[in-house]
Amino acid sequence: METRPTGLREQKKQATREALRTAALRLALERGPDNVRVDDIAEAAGVSPRTYNNYFSSREQAIVAAITGEREARVAAAVAERPADVGLAEAVIEAVVDQYTDPGEPGRDALLLITARPALRDEFVDAAASIEHPLGDAIAQRLGDTDRNTARVLAASVAAAVRLALGQWLQTTVASSTPSGLVLPSGSLPDLLRTMLAPLAPALDAAERQAGRTAS
Repeated sequence: METRPTGLREQKKQATREALRTAALRLALERGPDNVRVDDIAEAAGVSPRTYNNYFSSREQAIVAAITGEREARVAAAVAERPADVGLAEAVIEAVVDQYTDPGEPGRDALLLITARPALRDEFVDAAASIEHPLGDAIAQRLGDTDRNTARVLAASVAAAVRLALGQWLQTTVASSTPSGLVLPSGSLPDLLRTMLAPLAPALDAAERQAGRTAS
């Protein structure tokens, strides 16, 4: 019985976060992000600006959060759900590629919004860092918790590789804008992700082999 209030509080916090990020994206699409204030987002979500600041540090962060959703949790869950006979490197790389190239996310209008605004592009790329801690836990679980420091280093490396891939992809996209100024998605994000993550495969494989020897 004592754990129920904590669960309810967490649900309320999650609902507030969802309301804020949904309002942020909706207003940005309707008005343009430069015409959206933090106070506007808070009012649309039915909370105070002070409450807003408990969840997001800027309007760009809230807008990007609406676009990326709970991607960090989904990447970690996808790694954890891969069958045991799938190697760690394959599990991590495919989980990242799957979750970052979901056809339904972020959506064409939202993607155009990101690519057209440098501040949103930067926030979108920086958001890749959020996968580090959940992914580290998922890797540690697959390694049998034999060396959590190894898992943390591997997860940080994966997050850095994802950040590089997103940055390069968005640069290519902006460079391919039409003469009228319209910015269109360009290049293959799955290919870029796999290219950036490929150098990490030997380290992931080695950690898995070491964990197997330690367990035996």
